[in-house]
Amino acid sequence: MARITMRQAITDALREEMHRDERVFIMGEEVGVWGGTYAVTRGFHDEFGDKRVRDTPISEMVIGGAAAGAAMNGLRPVAEFMTINFAFVAFDAIINHAAKVHYMFGGQMKCPVVFRAPGGGGRQLGATHSHTPDVIFAHFPGLKVVSPSTPYDAKGLLKAAIRSDDPVLFIEHHTLYQIRGEVPEEDYIVPMGVSDVKREGSDVTLVAYAQGMMVAMEAAERLAKQGIEAEVVDLRSLRPLDMGPVLASFRKTFKAVIVEEGHRSYGIGAEIAARLQEEGFDYMDAPVKRVAQLEVPLPYSRELEQSALINADRVIAAVKEIL
Repeated sequence: MARITMRQAITDALREEMHRDERVFIMGEEVGVWGGTYAVTRGFHDEFGDKRVRDTPISEMVIGGAAAGAAMNGLRPVAEFMTINFAFVAFDAIINHAAKVHYMFGGQMKCPVVFRAPGGGGRQLGATHSHTPDVIFAHFPGLKVVSPSTPYDAKGLLKAAIRSDDPVLFIEHHTLYQIRGEVPEEDYIVPMGVSDVKREGSDVTLVAYAQGMMVAMEAAERLAKQGIEAEVVDLRSLRPLDMGPVLASFRKTFKAVIVEEGHRSYGIGAEIAARLQEEGFDYMDAPVKRVAQLEVPLPYSRELEQSALINADRVIAAVKEIL
């Protein structure tokens, strides 16, 4: 296995899928000559040419609509938004068209499009470029939503997304591009809609995904030094949502803390907590706790931004409260 960054894992997945299937092409703002906002598609324009690596106008409405239309007509576009905040402009194409066309035409029409979008805070990008609106997109049936926390998962999930006949929103957290992990050199996929236990434990269940996984893992390691063993479950996919490993862990630990970078109100944590109450009530020894971003637009100031985001101290405090 090679130890590579998440950025490289995503790049490799795209390149390999473009070589595997000539219907796959990339489109978005500055994905061609510039090589992508986060350099994911650097060199692709020279390798694959204008036809398969297409720089678009600065119009997310055009990107979303053209990608959905191309997918309905037999191609497999991978459309990049500079940031998930800009996907709001393409909401009509993503939700009203890509996510619904298969259902509305009785299964006769498919829309195999992948929308790639960096998301989350922590890079001092200001309030309008630092959203974590993952739950908004995951609310709608017909659209798959995935957000990996490791290079291995990033490559395998992106390959699965590109090969899927369903539209997929693939969210890449801004702060995770540089993290490294082992990735097989041979071809593989990670199925969408399958959660994964990243760390085993017996005292409390931590549920997280994306950047929240980094926070949860740090908290688990620090808790272990105090004699508290936390089990950490990575959701990986928000739709489909796999509660199996979460419930199995909860039935073992009887306590849970959900870690998410989105806002607490109406968030992923609220959904997980409700599912635990409905499906695991007999195993509940304490209230399910949620650790989330403070409910303010993220400030530009680094100190203020960090104070609003999730961190291991807040997770540890939540764990000790229910223990």
